[in-house]
Amino acid sequence: MTETTEAVSVKTHRATPSRRGPSPTGGSPRIPGSRGRALRRATPWLFLTAPLALLITFTYVPVGNMIYYSFTDWDGISPDRNFTGLDNYVQIFTRPELFRVFFVSVYYLAASAVQIVIALYFATVLSFDLRFRNLFKGLLFFPYLINGVAIGFVFLYFFQDGGTLDTVLSWFGQNPDHAWLGDAGSANTSLAGVSVWRYTGLNFVLFLGAIQSIPGELYEAAQLDGATRWQQFRHIIAPSIRPVLSLSVILAISGSLAVFEIPWIMTGGATGTSTFVIQTVKLAFQFNKTGLASAAAVVLLLIILLITWIQRRLVPDEKVDLV
Repeated sequence: MTETTEAVSVKTHRATPSRRGPSPTGGSPRIPGSRGRALRRATPWLFLTAPLALLITFTYVPVGNMIYYSFTDWDGISPDRNFTGLDNYVQIFTRPELFRVFFVSVYYLAASAVQIVIALYFATVLSFDLRFRNLFKGLLFFPYLINGVAIGFVFLYFFQDGGTLDTVLSWFGQNPDHAWLGDAGSANTSLAGVSVWRYTGLNFVLFLGAIQSIPGELYEAAQLDGATRWQQFRHIIAPSIRPVLSLSVILAISGSLAVFEIPWIMTGGATGTSTFVIQTVKLAFQFNKTGLASAAAVVLLLIILLITWIQRRLVPDEKVDLV
């Protein structure tokens, strides 16, 4: 009897898991106390170390340097950087030729409104069951995949004298004796039209993804109630995609103020097509006024942030509940 009791006691002792040993499920041992809590708190930051390092190195450090350079007269080459205070900012707002280029952005802002309307129309139409809708989706998004430099060279030949546009117009009996890129008005209109052709696909994909995320039961209920396509758009689609539409407006405004690729390739900023970014690049690398160019870049950044803040205040994000 005594031996049996001792044997049972030994087996029970062996079967009882130790508090410091591995868990019964085979997992790792639990780290006791404050050490475990500290490790759990530090784990997310360990995963964020590399992204934060890249973000700080390639975004915030250059922005900080740009702000510092904007208060100097640095030419971009010499190691000497003399502090000039607010002189660069005073020049930007007091010299008309430096601030006048902002008016060129009005052409691209109008073009952005056109491309949003076109993209929203096609996204709405192609969200319904139509023949060849996948083909049309690809055709609309394809221009956005092309490199901006290639687009600039293609449309440079398109708008030149005797080029593609003049040839097409001659088929209809029109013989325009007009240099499309020869004066400020037609040149800026032509360049803005190129931006519509290229960036409509981006807005189209954003709108299409938002529309396709709407539950199909809402469309079925609307059809049972006799709602037309316009009524479905007004009462179902438009309220549902309001956050995406707000994002597109912000991107359109900031993009209109920071246009660079297309006018730089096609005209180089000549004939009154110079944008604020082109002027900034010329100040820094052609006239060696890096301090003044940095101040111009800071002004552009502040304007975009201000417009974004105003837009977010006027059109705040609201939770959409259609059910």
